[in-house]
Amino acid sequence: MHPETLVRDHTIYACVMGSRAFGLATDGSDTDRRGVFLAPTPLFWRFDKPPTHVEGPAEEQFSWELERFCELALRANPNILECLHSPLVEYADDTGRELLALRGAFLSRRAHETFARYALGQRKKLEADVRAHGAPRWKHAMHLLRLLTSSRDLLRTGVLTVDVGDLREPLLAVKRGEVPWAEVESWMGRLANEADEAAHRSPLPEEPDRRRVEDFLVRVRRASVLQPDPYDEVVQGVVRGRGVG
Repeated sequence: MHPETLVRDHTIYACVMGSRAFGLATDGSDTDRRGVFLAPTPLFWRFDKPPTHVEGPAEEQFSWELERFCELALRANPNILECLHSPLVEYADDTGRELLALRGAFLSRRAHETFARYALGQRKKLEADVRAHGAPRWKHAMHLLRLLTSSRDLLRTGVLTVDVGDLREPLLAVKRGEVPWAEVESWMGRLANEADEAAHRSPLPEEPDRRRVEDFLVRVRRASVLQPDPYDEVVQGVVRGRGVG
């Protein structure tokens, strides 16, 4: 089965991410689409396994197979967790709605480490730009501040909020280069320290509910077995096209 067919015919959840989901879109902002598809179970019985992710078919579109998506979410991957909490959901079938209902099962204090590690890597890149060019990439600085804020608030409240709300204008001022780098650095440091403090008394559990997620995955895989084998359908179509049978 062609990867794009998996996205077209088997997507269970689709949303918009990036600046539009964050509440930071301006004129000319791209529309980043993310999704989750459920590869039919019979495809896993063959030597050639279905892909774990598919880029496209549209521009700025990227999708994950459900199992890979769940694996990454259980590891508290920041991009995946934010995808699950996008305020701009474009599509969700019954299985997709079940996935959304499981959002809390993926959240844990692991998010402190993963968000902080990702933020540290991004901050090093910004600092390298400052050393090389005298200024950071301001758009990247804006998004790092957004991520740090999201991480801190998640650890404080147990809720992951994607839209920046009242921080839109201050963050866009950073994007425009209107805030001195020293002030931006101070802001980043303060957010990181606040996240560290929040982690010690966070309402989040120590670990995600892996069993609950696995039960969901096994159940949908079993349900998929009862559907027609997509490989057989393709073969039959080829045979009919040749005038045989």
